[in-house]
Amino acid sequence: MMLDHARNPGELPEADSAPETGDRARAPMPVGPVPAAVPVDPEAARELLPYLRNSRKLAPPTKAEQARRKVVARVNGFSERYDEWKLAASRWFDGLDLAPDLAENIGSRRWFRGVGTMVGLGALALAFWPDLTPLEARPAMPQDDEVVSEMRSQMILPLALGADSGRRMGPTGHVIPLKSAPERPQIQLVVTLAPGDSFASMLRRAGVASGDIDRAEALVGQAVPLSDIAPGTQLDVLLGRRPAPGQPRPLDSLAFRARFDLELELTRPGVGETAEDGTPVIPSGPLALKRNIIRVDETPLRVRGTVGSSLYRSMRQAGVPASAVQDYLKALDAQVDMEREVRSTDEFDIILAYRRAATGERQAGQLLYAGVDRGGKPRTQLMRWGKDGRFYEASGVGEQRGGLLAPVPGRITSGFGMRRHPILGYKRMHAGMDFKARYGTPIVAVSDGRVSAAGRAGGCGIAVRLEHGGGLSTRYCHMSRMAVGRGQQVRRGQVIGYVGSTGLSTGPHLHYEMYRGGRAINPASVSFVSRAELTGTELIDFRRQLIRLKEVETGAALKDLEPLPTEIEEPVREIEKIDLAKRTGQARSL
Repeated sequence: MMLDHARNPGELPEADSAPETGDRARAPMPVGPVPAAVPVDPEAARELLPYLRNSRKLAPPTKAEQARRKVVARVNGFSERYDEWKLAASRWFDGLDLAPDLAENIGSRRWFRGVGTMVGLGALALAFWPDLTPLEARPAMPQDDEVVSEMRSQMILPLALGADSGRRMGPTGHVIPLKSAPERPQIQLVVTLAPGDSFASMLRRAGVASGDIDRAEALVGQAVPLSDIAPGTQLDVLLGRRPAPGQPRPLDSLAFRARFDLELELTRPGVGETAEDGTPVIPSGPLALKRNIIRVDETPLRVRGTVGSSLYRSMRQAGVPASAVQDYLKALDAQVDMEREVRSTDEFDIILAYRRAATGERQAGQLLYAGVDRGGKPRTQLMRWGKDGRFYEASGVGEQRGGLLAPVPGRITSGFGMRRHPILGYKRMHAGMDFKARYGTPIVAVSDGRVSAAGRAGGCGIAVRLEHGGGLSTRYCHMSRMAVGRGQQVRRGQVIGYVGSTGLSTGPHLHYEMYRGGRAINPASVSFVSRAELTGTELIDFRRQLIRLKEVETGAALKDLEPLPTEIEEPVREIEKIDLAKRTGQARSL
């Protein structure tokens, strides 16, 4: 009956059949028909719900519950057996010791077994190395003659390169063919000298005849070497009338800017001339060279301004080129501490090599002077001097910085002294310092010097040795590759190689050594200064040049050059004549 109530908690027995305590509760229930259930109070039903739930738990399980319990028991047993198998397998593999540490117990049976395992795995990897031969596949589209012809008809190529592609409309029966079609008497082209291209091949692609190409090369070579013509130079080419059908056009004129101060022009006699009756003269005769010297002013460009919150931004806002700003910061950083010694109220002073052409072109050169002023007085003055382009301060002293420059940006993993070699297994002298660095990290020279040796050096692997003068030298070992050669001069901070693991090495790192008088010394105990000093007449010339540079007016090079009377072309239109009179200040009578 309790189970019936559990299935239908809303229906409860009468008060006589309610459970009671004591002897009355233990009395047997009457046998006979059960009277109909009557609704009970909801609060009484809520009090009886816990008893009903407990009665459900005491009920025998159903078939679905029995099947679910069997499935859970089987899964739990399989999981336990899998854990036991996995533990046994791990113990078995631990006992095999397939990959012993080759840096320990060198020469033992365990070590040789590890070497054999390594060789075997390497051979297995090489055996499964994929084949690099290309796979043959069916083309994405058919490649027959009709398709190629159709693709060629859709191509667009420049005529200057001799293009003959492009779709042409076929003639119909209404078209009357001409016996001969007239062609243009002249063709004007603008060709560009590409990087790695030659002067002759450029003219040949433009359609110039071979004889004119040889003549043009000979004439231009008299003025400037053909190899000195900068890539990207544009040439104005004028091709004349063909001497006969099917023959190449002759070169009537060729003009281009060979240098910043020189313009060359090749012309054939009669180009641009007209006869008395007004008909154009047919050019004839050999090509002639005309040199047009362009007046150039080489007054240096000087720019000054306040440092402000950002020196780079202040200089760029003042109009200094980005490359010149980088050179300025690099030269100044080699002399002073930019973060501590340069204030926002200081003034920067920079002077660049600068050229102005009378035709209006401008060209900025290399950095000549870098300075910082404070309170109207110069605090730092650096000027470029000498063949190597080194910066010297006003006193004639060159770059001056104390301490060693770290060869790589990494921490020291092993110092100078006796230690146990990680590969050989016994103690020996470690004549240097090891820097931890990733494979391929650039290695820089700690100071100026000359490369005395570069190549493989036994257990040191690929190494570079530098001589710094005064009996001091440094060596950089275990490189992956070198960036310098023997006999080459290197500067402080220049990349000389890249970190590797060649020679007796357990991994990528840099082994850095220092020698004095041929004997190895501790690099951490040395602090030297890289400097150069001018003396005698060279110092006098240096100071004279510095005074001349300091006399340059700020921004004077930005003004346009005043044209000379010979450089003024007579205008054709009346409005241009009025403007010219205003610029030159000459009175014009009307």
